[in-house]
Amino acid sequence: MSVYGVLQVHSAPPALCPHIEWAVAGIVGTNVSMPWVSQPAGPGSLRAELTWKGKPGTGGAVTSALAGWNRLRFEITEESSPGCDAMRYCYTPNLGLFAATTSANGDILIPENKLRAAIALGANGVSALEKELDGLLGTAWDNELEPFRRAGDGAPVRWLNATG
Repeated sequence: MSVYGVLQVHSAPPALCPHIEWAVAGIVGTNVSMPWVSQPAGPGSLRAELTWKGKPGTGGAVTSALAGWNRLRFEITEESSPGCDAMRYCYTPNLGLFAATTSANGDILIPENKLRAAIALGANGVSALEKELDGLLGTAWDNELEPFRRAGDGAPVRWLNATG
């Protein structure tokens, strides 16, 4: 069983780029060379995109390897497979990690128990409910990453097929 996934590094210091490639290569089991280009939204930083085909859970493993690296912004999406939901991961130095289950079209799916907890907070006022729902939807991550996404329009994409 294999799935497709995408790693979008929105901004990274040039010195981190080879380390990112090595970390991803160690997870997917094959050499990785990403097409790094300048990131206009972050002067002095680079961006790249990598699409892979590998075993379910690769996106989570790559996220675990990269989360917490200083001055790195990235997003990872992984398609669903039998027994595994599609996932979206976002990381920024300011906000840390965000993870969510996604539908086939990329919408974030919020589990019932999290919605019930958010509604319970709503008893304290609409602003508490809105704040909780914004957190569940990753609004702060989208707001922080959007300038970096737009600056990368037209950036080259590299496809990778994992071994094993």
